[in-house]
Amino acid sequence: MRKGKVSIWNLIKKSSHFLITWRPISLYEWIGYFLMFASVPMLGYGIRAYDWQIVGKIFLTAIVLYSGFFAVLIWNDINDLKIDRVVHPDRPLPSGRIGVFHCFSMAVIFSAMVFIFSLLINWMCFILVVGAALFVTVHNKYLKSRIRIPAYSEIFTPFQWTIVPIFGFLAVKASLSNIVLFVLFTYFADNAHDLPEGIHDREGDESMGIRTYATSFGDRTTAKISFGMFFISGIFGIFIYFYTILTELFLILFLLNWIYILFQSFELVRAKEKLPEIGARVGKKGFNYFLIAYDLIFLDLLLQLIIEG
Repeated sequence: MRKGKVSIWNLIKKSSHFLITWRPISLYEWIGYFLMFASVPMLGYGIRAYDWQIVGKIFLTAIVLYSGFFAVLIWNDINDLKIDRVVHPDRPLPSGRIGVFHCFSMAVIFSAMVFIFSLLINWMCFILVVGAALFVTVHNKYLKSRIRIPAYSEIFTPFQWTIVPIFGFLAVKASLSNIVLFVLFTYFADNAHDLPEGIHDREGDESMGIRTYATSFGDRTTAKISFGMFFISGIFGIFIYFYTILTELFLILFLLNWIYILFQSFELVRAKEKLPEIGARVGKKGFNYFLIAYDLIFLDLLLQLIIEG
């Protein structure tokens, strides 16, 4: 028993050490992701009394989505090692700070956590993550560099994030009547921030034959498409307010968040030089816009629950 406990503790320590040394994740991001992953099941459940069963499902949802988030990123790092050697040589894998086998073992561990904990929630969540895992594997390993459709990689990559709202609603067996709005918002908001980062990574993507918007249509056209996607995502964010129980607090803060990223994105559209550097900055701020939007849902619901008492 003692050896078993030591092994589990060592696994926890190794996993924690890996996450710390793998990529710098700020405290804001750690908290932001948790609020994001908890927001959708909370919205699906509604403003009513919480028991330990629903709290447990929300907590398990966060664990599954956190584990899936890490698993996908680690698998992507392994799959994109050749590209990162060109555009991100300072990352742990291309720099040699972390070995490929170490990354592979951690990806397997986080993937296993996704399957185990999703099955503890319900069979629908389990089927969803199995299907998503198959899609991501086939896309990243085979289709990403082989499909010749223009911008194929960035057209399909955001579908990975649409699992977040779908999983959250299924976890609490909520009505899926508004799920299309969440899927569309998630798709456009995530894709909008991917495109500027694709401008930054264009050289590496071109060397590997990856079809992104930047490699297919050029930097300037990509910047304009990204701006359009940010704009469209905001429209769907407003629709989410009108068709759910969210209050004016969400709407006002979301609009401020949306206006800010539109100004940032328009700077990229207007830029005549240093597009890769600006693209990297807009891409980061664009992901913050995406994350904050979900965090605002959590904040709005939490305040409603406190007021309801």
